[in-house]
Amino acid sequence: MSQHAVTPFLRRRSTLAALAGGVALTAGAWAMLSGTFAAEPAPEVVLPRADATFDYQIGGAYTPPAGVEALSRDRGARPVPGLYNVCYVNAFQAQPDALDWWQGNHPDLLLRDGSGEPVDDEAWGEALLDTSTAAKRTRLAEIVGGWIDGCAKSGFQAVEPDNLDSYERSGGRLTRAHNAAFAELLATRAHAAGLAIGQKNTTDLLEKREAIGFDFAVAEECGRYGECADYATAYGNRVFVVEYTARDFDKACSAVGAEVSVVHRDLDVRPSGQPGYVFRTC
Repeated sequence: MSQHAVTPFLRRRSTLAALAGGVALTAGAWAMLSGTFAAEPAPEVVLPRADATFDYQIGGAYTPPAGVEALSRDRGARPVPGLYNVCYVNAFQAQPDALDWWQGNHPDLLLRDGSGEPVDDEAWGEALLDTSTAAKRTRLAEIVGGWIDGCAKSGFQAVEPDNLDSYERSGGRLTRAHNAAFAELLATRAHAAGLAIGQKNTTDLLEKREAIGFDFAVAEECGRYGECADYATAYGNRVFVVEYTARDFDKACSAVGAEVSVVHRDLDVRPSGQPGYVFRTC
């Protein structure tokens, strides 16, 4: 049992005992006192519908196309009333524009190479966060957990923590177990805030989904790699598929388009109206 679960119970016992020592209380009074210390019920977690038409807007928010029922936006954006809103959080890597903040405030939470330099995801220019110890995972969960709480306060219904597969880019410094343990902390935080939490990529951790606490999946390029059916089976079709080429989009639509949400977006996920913007659904 966690400390947060134990502490209110201890306070309740000591308070009631002290009162009982000096006053003879009726059954009704005991009931009132007990109710005073009752725990608040956890917020309801709402799961996405399996076939909700999806838009992926993490590159910038814009008015959703007609027919869109669910979307994902960056945690700094606002959700859209009436839609199922997923909050994007870069949980396992540092955004390039946030690297100075990490260096200045929590330099030891950045994964380092043998020379003491941050280990980068070279494709996106993002430094990996260090999930290799329980102590660091706890500190990271406080930081990222604050972002998750912010998603809930903004009105999102779910969160997708990105770069679950950062261990693949760590040069062996991180493992699946490290990231799974960190993801479990984030899932607990999300559920406490009333948010569903999505597994972002990596079929390697599908077998751990229940132990971690994932509720649905956001799968990028599963059509390209022939993995869409794996996600669909694992999550009962509660999957949002994102493809970045016409060929992979067609493959995903053929494989799972009748059961799950598939969207074709441009690689930079540009807002509507910008050159190169792409949005298609099956």
